[in-house]
Amino acid sequence: MSSDNQKYFADIIVPVSIEQTFTYECTADDFSNIELGSRVVVQFGKSKYYTGIVFNKHNVEPFGFKPKFIEQILDEKPIVNTTQLKLWQWVADYYMSSLGEVYRNVVPSSLKLESETKLLRNPDFTEDLSGELTDAEYLVYEALNYKNALTVAEVSGIISKKNPLPIIKTLIEKGVILPVEEIKDRYKPKVENYIRFTDLMEEEGELQKVFSTLGRAKKQYELLLKFISVKTQTQQAVKVKDLLELANASRASLNGLADKEILEIYSEEVSRLVKPSNDLENQKTLSVDQLTAYDEIKSGFEKYDTVLFQGVTSSGKTEVYVKLIQEQLELNKQVLFLVPEIALTTQLINRLVKYFGEKIGVYHSKFNASERVEVWNTVNEHIGKYQIVLGPRSALFLPFSDLGLIIVDEEHESTFKQYDPAPRYNARDMSIVLAYIHKAKVLLGSATPSLESVFNVKNKKYGYVALDKRYGNILMPKIEIADIKEDHQKKKMRSHFGERLFLEMEETLLAKKQIILFQNRRGFAPVVECETCGTTPECPHCDVSLTFHKNSNHLKCHYCGYSIPMIRKCQSCGSPKLDTKGLGTEQIEDEVLKLFPGAIVARLDLDTTRKKYAYQDIIMKFENREIDILIGTQMVTKGLDFDNVALVGVLNADSMLNFPDFRAHEKAYQLMSQVAGRSGRKGDRGKVIIQTFNPYHQIIQQVSRNDFSGMVKDQLYDRSSYYYPPYYRLIKITLKHKDKAKLDKAAFNVAESLRGLKGAIVLGPDYPSVARIRNLYNKVILIKTANNKDLGSSKLYVKRVFHSFNEVKEYRSIRVVIDVDPY
Repeated sequence: MSSDNQKYFADIIVPVSIEQTFTYECTADDFSNIELGSRVVVQFGKSKYYTGIVFNKHNVEPFGFKPKFIEQILDEKPIVNTTQLKLWQWVADYYMSSLGEVYRNVVPSSLKLESETKLLRNPDFTEDLSGELTDAEYLVYEALNYKNALTVAEVSGIISKKNPLPIIKTLIEKGVILPVEEIKDRYKPKVENYIRFTDLMEEEGELQKVFSTLGRAKKQYELLLKFISVKTQTQQAVKVKDLLELANASRASLNGLADKEILEIYSEEVSRLVKPSNDLENQKTLSVDQLTAYDEIKSGFEKYDTVLFQGVTSSGKTEVYVKLIQEQLELNKQVLFLVPEIALTTQLINRLVKYFGEKIGVYHSKFNASERVEVWNTVNEHIGKYQIVLGPRSALFLPFSDLGLIIVDEEHESTFKQYDPAPRYNARDMSIVLAYIHKAKVLLGSATPSLESVFNVKNKKYGYVALDKRYGNILMPKIEIADIKEDHQKKKMRSHFGERLFLEMEETLLAKKQIILFQNRRGFAPVVECETCGTTPECPHCDVSLTFHKNSNHLKCHYCGYSIPMIRKCQSCGSPKLDTKGLGTEQIEDEVLKLFPGAIVARLDLDTTRKKYAYQDIIMKFENREIDILIGTQMVTKGLDFDNVALVGVLNADSMLNFPDFRAHEKAYQLMSQVAGRSGRKGDRGKVIIQTFNPYHQIIQQVSRNDFSGMVKDQLYDRSSYYYPPYYRLIKITLKHKDKAKLDKAAFNVAESLRGLKGAIVLGPDYPSVARIRNLYNKVILIKTANNKDLGSSKLYVKRVFHSFNEVKEYRSIRVVIDVDPY
């Protein structure tokens, strides 16, 4: 083909759940200007516009359809780099999602433009034709006389109908309104107003003249004096709001000075992100044990790309991390520090900022959309700032260009797994792929590593380094098992506190030490039960009982968010005799306040940390010893470092053990060991009391002996016997529909088709323990395959089955969720 009639095309990732990219045509100029990873506006369907990402450029004309043209190029420089696109492709392939789903859920929403239908009044429509309109149509027409444009939602409100589209359709047909598809940029930089002298005031003697003319304008005179004072003292730009506050002046006085061309008000784009202090500390000198671990990690990296670093709680792993990070900064490399929860960033960021200052940035979901964009852009520009990024799993998708090291702290944590929405990735596993793309190294740190990581060490895939002594040779806490079955029989229980835990709490408070109480369930009580007929209030949308939250006096569903005020009478028999069953963090807080009225008590759970800085506030108060007893869910188990905690109490160990999950015993060991590690980190040896009805349970005994290797040996034997990871790989398929009969039929047919998969075990379909969520019934099919090779062929087979499944019209309304490695 000659260059005169050469055509140019780009494959675009559109944020939709369709497993392909979409080809668009572009001009020769656009083709030469757009880069892979840049944003473009494209029309998708008849009227929708999306922001797409350029995935590929080529001259191959698509077969069977005429492509649309790219509407607009949005970026001079790509917002997504080529290494990210490689990672996106791997994530989409491995976790059986689409590139569109990856793009939609990993890029900050403010970087994705949105298409909004606006309705404008047609200028050609004349007033004398308005008599032809119905009442509802005339209301919309009248509204457009007062407002230039209306959204679909606004029309819905005007005519008081949930679905206004039929009215909108007839108004368009009658020529009353015109629909306009508008692209709206959701990211708005933060702008701050500042004050400075005008150019005129820079001339010699001008300032003296001004003061002589301001004799009668006393407020303007005082405001000008305050401006000069602040400017002289700070030698920095002066903000309008700060000056007015300091001078106790009005905006009118400032405007008066501006009108007289003495001061000038100007605007500048500023960062939303908090600047760390510039008062840096020197890094701590490593102990002999820490230095040995550091040297072994360095040696491990010479042989392996990934090293597992098992350090007991309070062994000083963070100081080893700091030395490894410093080494990467000297090489001008970037470092990613992954933590399982935002709560962990509070203490870690404070410690790391002391060493690295502005070189460290934080990225997590508590940031608003615009703050996330600023971190994204700063990392993308690679300008020295934010060479270290600390955050939870979402930080993996930032536009790193030169990663040298990825640290995955508390690598065993299940919160590294993304469950909804797709892609359903595991950040620990994905970090190893990201490091491979960047030719970087990965350090997996934990006091209680996952069985998968230990298995990879045994199979020589990972290096291994152990740090088995606490920093300063402080003894590990003394762990006691309290048999509350015996306390119940002897009537020694004080509410939910056994005699041993209660007495230890009394002693600890008298010694002015702090206490952490762990209960892995929030709310006041999981179940409210009628004492007369035994009925419990259930969620109307899910097959689960409602949890009582005493603080808000509401019954809430923890699956769909449904909430009602606490009932006064049984909804079934009308009896007023209602009792609460089970134990949540709210109830523990209530009981502790009654048992220890002089103590200051706080809760750390999902209910108390919904606000942006709630984590920091609670942790800071506990760190500053303003709280005596901290009650929490698993948030209190993870990596937090408190000097004054002498006692940790586990209220009910049995609830963790009796859970329908193949990882239940491993997780229970990890949770109890981790929360025990919060005790006695400085000074005297700490104590841990584990309350249980089954003191001789194997896992509880192993926790009390700190027998990690024994737990690993037992659990690996069980996993091998019952075909579970790390010996087998899993694909979990969940089918959802509101019609139970239709779901049963579809799930049975899918399972029968999947049984043709050679070398795999197919279980189900079965209803999970909570069979209905948000009015949708769920059925689960589990596929077990022996190794990675079988996993790849299994995924191809699953895709073929669901391609055929989607061809059946009856089944198209059934939602299918595929989760690879669902643990």
